Amino acid sequence: MIQNLPQSASIGEGKQRSNIKPGLCVDIIQKQDQRSGKTTRGEVREILTNSSMHPHGIKVRLVSGQVGRVCSIIKE
Repeated sequence: MIQNLPQSASIGEGKQRSNIKPGLCVDIIQKQDQRSGKTTRGEVREILTNSSMHPHGIKVRLVSGQVGRVCSIIKE
């Protein structure tokens, strides 16, 4: 279950590495939350996925230290 937030970009944008930049506000799904679909919002500190795209979302580390796959990009 992905939260429908009015300010979020399309879900597919989180699967392209070129759309993710450090400092960007994103929603991620952490490994332990994959079943529940709980999302965590934060600012990207670094991109961990090396490939240009990933079918489950680009893996990032947030400024808070949490790691997960981007499910949506927040447009502010």
